[in-house]
Amino acid sequence: MLEQKAGMMPAEIVEFLNDYIIGQDDAKRAIALALRNRYRRMQLPKEVREEITPKNILMIGSTGVGKTEIARRMAKIMALPFIKVEASKYTEVGFVGRDVESMIRDLVNASIALVQQESQQESQEAIQAYITDKISRLLLPPLPKGVSNEKQRDYEQSLEKMRQRVQNGEVDHLQVDVEIEKRAESLDNGMPPDIARVQESIIRVLQREEKVKKSLSVKEAKLALLQEARDNVLDMEAIQAEGVRRAEESGVVFIDEIDKIATGTKDSRLDPSKEGVQRDLLPIIEGSAISTKYGTIRTDYILFVAAGAFHLSKPSDLIPELQGRFPIRVELDGLSEEAMYAILTQTRNSLIAQYIHLLSVEDVELVFEEEALRALAHFAYVANQKTEDIGARRLHTIIERVLEDISFSAQEYAGGRATITKELVEQKLGDVVGNTDMSRYIL
Repeated sequence: MLEQKAGMMPAEIVEFLNDYIIGQDDAKRAIALALRNRYRRMQLPKEVREEITPKNILMIGSTGVGKTEIARRMAKIMALPFIKVEASKYTEVGFVGRDVESMIRDLVNASIALVQQESQQESQEAIQAYITDKISRLLLPPLPKGVSNEKQRDYEQSLEKMRQRVQNGEVDHLQVDVEIEKRAESLDNGMPPDIARVQESIIRVLQREEKVKKSLSVKEAKLALLQEARDNVLDMEAIQAEGVRRAEESGVVFIDEIDKIATGTKDSRLDPSKEGVQRDLLPIIEGSAISTKYGTIRTDYILFVAAGAFHLSKPSDLIPELQGRFPIRVELDGLSEEAMYAILTQTRNSLIAQYIHLLSVEDVELVFEEEALRALAHFAYVANQKTEDIGARRLHTIIERVLEDISFSAQEYAGGRATITKELVEQKLGDVVGNTDMSRYIL
């Protein structure tokens, strides 16, 4: 399945993105081409492949128009190691806070977690077999050494029957005493990788023999032994090596709010660390070796997608060297009233569908009339025009306000239907959206 997705043509990638993001065709095409070029590169001979680096993308557009969603969906469809970071959270080396190299360590962790998840799915039968066998041997303890072959055969037959009973859940109610290993906590919390490795090694040695004995039902024991089964079945060294390789070859780092570290002539003296963050970012995006607790990782072939609204600054306010590392620039359009309506009605798992599912839990059938949907889109668009333009996020606020009373008193509608009409939408939103001061604080 993953191989089929990895080989998708650009038009197929755009078609997939269309299910989740309305409009923004230029951005979708740029992302689709970037992904396809990664696939093309991997098919080339090694000597040619090493010369081809990804063309990083800079997305410019207001908040809520789909920048983050495009990047997140593209990583999901291709099963790529992906992280989203905010440029404003980093500080220049020498200042208190996270340095930019930590984003690469986060990417490696995400990549290893992705490979581990895939390995668990592929080894699900072996993991379940380990758990079943261990619980069966707890319920039916092994015979002492020196017993006759006949008794050993009888035991093996009884053990196989017990495995079947455990697997079928017939003995879930029985109690067993299970020894569970205490695990060392991960210390990859921004500290230098060398220190993290040393501390983890010390903790691992101290806790190696430490086990906790618990009396659990068989059903609880199946869950408690899950981690032990994974440790015994999965080859963690191979998983980590593959995770590092994937992070290097196909990792994607989405840097949001990059406009917040742009330094125009007016504010450069107010916050000198902004330019420092840009200069720290530069070698990582250009290609450098970053030390992690899993070894050194090169960033030459990681795809960087940066995004920002650039309301108070311009892309040209970034340092020239950093600008040059984002050769592909796409500008995302603001959302029209028609786009708002399409987001409500045409996207997969739309907001409307989400609220319908939520209230179905209370046995309430939520129905939106066509005119009501048009009114919701209209009020969201108008509110964006009159106050800060927050894009599709305005729909969350609008719908929540309209459905507030129904959601709060859902028990009164249980077993029946709650219909959202144009009149109800106008009653809830008309005065608020019409009054700029009120809409600024309420919506």
